[in-house]
Amino acid sequence: MMTSAALHSPALPGPEAGLAAHERVYRTLRLRIMYGEVDPGLPLTLRGIAKAFDVSMTPVREAVRRLAAEGALTMSSSGRITTPDLGPERIEELAALRALLEPELAARALPRAHIALIDRLRTINARIAEHVAKHEVAGYIRTNLEFHRTIYLRAQAPAMLALAETVWLQLGPTMRALYSSQGRTDLQRHHRMILAALSAGDEPALRLAVRTDVTQGLKMLVG
Repeated sequence: MMTSAALHSPALPGPEAGLAAHERVYRTLRLRIMYGEVDPGLPLTLRGIAKAFDVSMTPVREAVRRLAAEGALTMSSSGRITTPDLGPERIEELAALRALLEPELAARALPRAHIALIDRLRTINARIAEHVAKHEVAGYIRTNLEFHRTIYLRAQAPAMLALAETVWLQLGPTMRALYSSQGRTDLQRHHRMILAALSAGDEPALRLAVRTDVTQGLKMLVG
């Protein structure tokens, strides 16, 4: 099992390097959880996180507080900290949220889905195929979310996208467990359907392809 030391990352380049300590810890932990780089139910300690990031306890407390508020970490009454370990009802609820939010984001993006965007999505999809071939779970989840975010940014609906990202954050460790355990061979079939619908300007087909893509794997966990 991974320990909190696995959450450590090298110094961030450029403007990121000048972030306040609590913001650096928050952003790094948030991405690692969202991208499925940690297992569900992983126990963490404030001291362990502080050591991994070479910071004091104060910024770690602030970062953990923010992540707990977003559902990225859970804190018991005794102060025990863990990554989300979701039951079937919670998974079903979050899958339903994805099915509501993401087709709408895609539909709003459709009028601005020009050739350059579709070409970029095809490039991302090729990178996804490389991660799948190498059985790189975290790499697959990261580039899969990049595929979706690239579309949704064109929707020009920041509040809706922020809600979708909060759902992704809560699901990250669960998605890791799902894709680590399933022998999946064609993880991009629905992406190809999304690309075809974008190219054709077909909103009903796009909504259906996105809804199917974002819920198919999660249904395996609650079926």
